[in-house]
Amino acid sequence: MSAASSYSHLGGQLARATVLVVGDLMLDCYYWGDVRRISPEAPVPVVKVNVGEKTFRLGGAGNVAANLSGLGCTAAVIGLIGEDAASVQLKDLLAAANIQDRCLADAGRPTTTKTRIMAGKQQVVRLDEEDGSGIKAQTQERVLEAVEAMLPDVDALILSDYGKGMFGSIEFIQAIIRSCRRMAVPVFIDPKGRDWNRYAGATCVTPNTAELELAAGTEVRGESDLIPVARDLRRRLGLDWLLVTRGPKGMALFGDDASPVMIAARAREVFDVSGAGDTVIATLAACVATGMRFADAAGVANAAAGIVVGKLGTWAVRWSELEDALMVEMEKRPASTLWKVADVEEASARLSRWRLAEQRIVFTNGCFDLLHPGHVSLLHQARHLGDRLIVGLNTDASIRRLKGEQRPILPGNDRAAILSALEDVDMVVFFDEETPLDLIGQLKPDILVKGADYRIDDVVGKSIVESYGGRVCLVDILKGHSTTAIARKLSANGTKKEEGVNHGHQPGPA
Repeated sequence: MSAASSYSHLGGQLARATVLVVGDLMLDCYYWGDVRRISPEAPVPVVKVNVGEKTFRLGGAGNVAANLSGLGCTAAVIGLIGEDAASVQLKDLLAAANIQDRCLADAGRPTTTKTRIMAGKQQVVRLDEEDGSGIKAQTQERVLEAVEAMLPDVDALILSDYGKGMFGSIEFIQAIIRSCRRMAVPVFIDPKGRDWNRYAGATCVTPNTAELELAAGTEVRGESDLIPVARDLRRRLGLDWLLVTRGPKGMALFGDDASPVMIAARAREVFDVSGAGDTVIATLAACVATGMRFADAAGVANAAAGIVVGKLGTWAVRWSELEDALMVEMEKRPASTLWKVADVEEASARLSRWRLAEQRIVFTNGCFDLLHPGHVSLLHQARHLGDRLIVGLNTDASIRRLKGEQRPILPGNDRAAILSALEDVDMVVFFDEETPLDLIGQLKPDILVKGADYRIDDVVGKSIVESYGGRVCLVDILKGHSTTAIARKLSANGTKKEEGVNHGHQPGPA
């Protein structure tokens, strides 16, 4: 069995897992704009905020829960919020992300909010609204009661400590860990601060190198320092596992074995490491919740982290993205994306995994002979209507029947290779008939897409898709782009060259 085949059912297993996040909830607010001048009032840049460019995202424990939901898990979160406008916005984001909201209101504290002023891709300043004081004993009891009420229904629990007062009490954290141990629920902790005694007895703690150095009180310059420091800390705290994230150096997983599991980083361009730790602990806990071995779960978490650091700001990983990364990495596929091309049987198997993760399937079709901006625009719009985009592609034989013996210009394998190289395309499936009617009936997409030059009633497959509750969408088309026009221009240029040769414009042999 290949390494990749062991992950083939992971999407479905994640969809059956329930993970509870307890911790410091935050609301991340972004103002997006541009800097074009310096203020006359002080030597600071003036950020002209673009109209409507104010966005909100889940931060802290909320981002951990968002990652779990993005992976397809049932995610629940317990945290403290204020009685303010920010709490309403945060609760709306939790609902939109399909996260079970078990938040507790604390009138004496504001909802922790971080506002970032962005100029292009550069953060100019951050404004923090928070109360980092420790929570009161009465509030601790409310949180502990809420946790214990949920434990019988969860497969793993994550404590997300951002140092905002939630976990200031050792007794409080130890009470949660004891309850998890009693219910045989693995507990994962993203640590904060110098004193880790409050995390003693946890299943796994996931520090980065700087956090490990702070807790150990010593510098970690390389593996020769890392291994003894991490081993000693794991032993002293009675942890089952310690996973150290090391940025571009990857990860190191410490357990009972004599040697740690060293995991190399996934090579990719890094835009922003914000939230990468949230993605790691969410993915690790989710995979362990399905019964996966810790070493394998850490490898999946490493792949997930490699995805989010390539994005700007705090982002939650999606199972569709992670599945693609695992298919490439675990099967050691070459850089080619031709693995996206599937026959109907393989397409049906992939669709089953996507549907287990409750992903919306979009379908469009065409010849896509000489790919041009009009094609790219249509595919981009189609992909953003759902979670996965399947392209039905005419075979060479069906194109000849439709357009004559001079077409296609590019053979099917070339057309499929170009389509599969597009990020918006998740799968390419050939069909040999003149229409994709049979293919649509077999794949049963949720959304069928064609260009706005069609009438909805004329779209092939409309009645099939609507019969099971799907829908047909028409998207805008770019004017002035067509394969036929490109082919005519190429043909005309070729004719001119031939005429030039016939009239003696090409020098003959000496």
